Amino acid sequence: MSEPAEPAEPQGSTARPPVLEKEPGPPPEPPAERTGRAHRFWSARRRPAGLVALLLLALTGLFLYDIVAVRADRPGMSWRRELARQLARRSLDDTWVLVGAGIAAALGLWLLLLALTPGLRSVLPMRRTRPDVRAGLHRDAAATVLRDRAVEVAGVQSAKVRTRRSKVKVRAVSHFRELDDVRADLDTALGDTVRGLGLARQPRLSVKVRRPGRKG
Repeated sequence: MSEPAEPAEPQGSTARPPVLEKEPGPPPEPPAERTGRAHRFWSARRRPAGLVALLLLALTGLFLYDIVAVRADRPGMSWRRELARQLARRSLDDTWVLVGAGIAAALGLWLLLLALTPGLRSVLPMRRTRPDVRAGLHRDAAATVLRDRAVEVAGVQSAKVRTRRSKVKVRAVSHFRELDDVRADLDTALGDTVRGLGLARQPRLSVKVRRPGRKG
């Protein structure tokens, strides 16, 4: 007795591989990222650099003109000859020599200070959640957020906020409620708001409350 023949596959069709299914497991945890330290933003300082460049260009032009004039058998500039005579006559302990040296030293120290400090003190660096992203918050924007939050506290009529890198000063005016209660609510509300700003260096909070018409 002959066995039944297997059904023939249609021409042009290819055999499909079996599909292997895998039970879904927990998603892989993302790799830990090194966020790095949030440093202050560096200022381009275009104005001081432009001012120094203009002064150097002017001085270079004057000395170049004087050298060309002397080489062309013409008298040099009178101010340069007078300056040379004064420097030859005066000693190092002369008052004008000391004043000029002090001004030059002060300008040099100012330029060194600009070169070694980051600047942009009005921008507060924020915490870095990603290593390739940096963010900053302007002081005026932070002060506006804190002031809007302060006037929402019951009893606060008006508020003034000054934001610095290490300290936030809040001066509020309360027209009702006890001052201690208003100050406690401000400490709580503004403390949460400061932490919510996401700053890299959380500033200290200083709150003072007074009645209308009183200073202090």
